[in-house]
This record gives sequence, structure tokens and C-alpha cells, in this order.
Amino acid sequence: MNERIWELWDQAKLDPTNEDAHHLVEKFAELIVRECIDTVLDSSVEYTTRPQVAIEIKEHFGVEE
Repeated sequence: MNERIWELWDQAKLDPTNEDAHHLVEKFAELIVRECIDTVLDSSVEYTTRPQVAIEIKEHFGVEE
């Protein structure tokens, strides 16, 4: 994983509405999903296949197979 995961974790921790661990994990997951959506929407390929979308998200987060 790359540094972006840690940035999202820090962002989730800084959210003043997070009062306990459940909310923190929920916020972290929401940030990851939003980041995935943004990655897909920012893709340079107008019409993509599911494998291309998966590759974009893996590359964005630095996920290795």
C-alpha cells in the first residue's frame, strides 16, 4: 500500500464527529470508497472495462498482487 492509505487514516482520525473506534473505522472506509470513485472518474480512459478499472484502483493505492 502507498502513503495515500495513511493519509486517509489520518484524515479519518481528525474528523471531529468520530467519537469511538466504530465511527473511526466507518469514516476510514468511506474515505477509501470515495477515493476509489474519484480514481475511476479521473481515469484517462473514457470507456473502460472492469479489469481496467481494477488496475486503476490498484495502481492508485499501490496494491501489489
